Amino acid sequence: MQGALADRGVTEVDGVLLDLGVSSPQLDDAGRGFSFMRDGPLDMRMDPTRGESAAEFLQRAPEEEIREVISTHGEERFAGQVARAIVAARRERPLGRTTELAALVGGAVRTREPGQHPATRTFQALRIHVNQELEELALTLPRAMKLLKPGGRLAVISFHSLEDRIVKHFMRDASTGDKLPRGLPVRAAEIAPAPMKLIGKAIKAGEAEVRANPRARSATLRVAERTGAA
Repeated sequence: MQGALADRGVTEVDGVLLDLGVSSPQLDDAGRGFSFMRDGPLDMRMDPTRGESAAEFLQRAPEEEIREVISTHGEERFAGQVARAIVAARRERPLGRTTELAALVGGAVRTREPGQHPATRTFQALRIHVNQELEELALTLPRAMKLLKPGGRLAVISFHSLEDRIVKHFMRDASTGDKLPRGLPVRAAEIAPAPMKLIGKAIKAGEAEVRANPRARSATLRVAERTGAA
């Protein structure tokens, strides 16, 4: 981010908006492998020319690693059953298609929330892992903060709890300043000011917006402002 802006002579900005959602054209393109509703290659990479695809990961990873990814990144309580089913299936032949994986997960997940496909959490977990989305977010937030002018704002729209947790904790910590031991005899003037301040509370999509765009139902917007402190 900073390098691309510096190449254009930009060293600071008035605001940064991070939209962490996968774009609808990506989801709707079966060839990208993001959707369990459409048959396509089990890829899931944002950049199909780089890195390991979801199919390649599922073929080479040990069962425990697959279970950990699905449990951690998908918050799937049946992660163990899903991982075992994947490892058993790949002994017969590699998993290479989205609908093939979706059917396999559907047989391993016993119950699911009303209206949610059994493969939702597994597909989310694999996409996050393959693209290292949480690691990239954790690196991007402090870089975005450093680019802001005093009074500039950082706005982040997240679409699931793992992303929102990282954003929430970053903004909270950046707006708190130095964390000193309780009872330490330090004057308020001696405490370094926080580099950010929170602006309002988290905002969720309203009913009208969700009706117009169902994919906005899980969106959360958080905003913080640069104070000018180092």
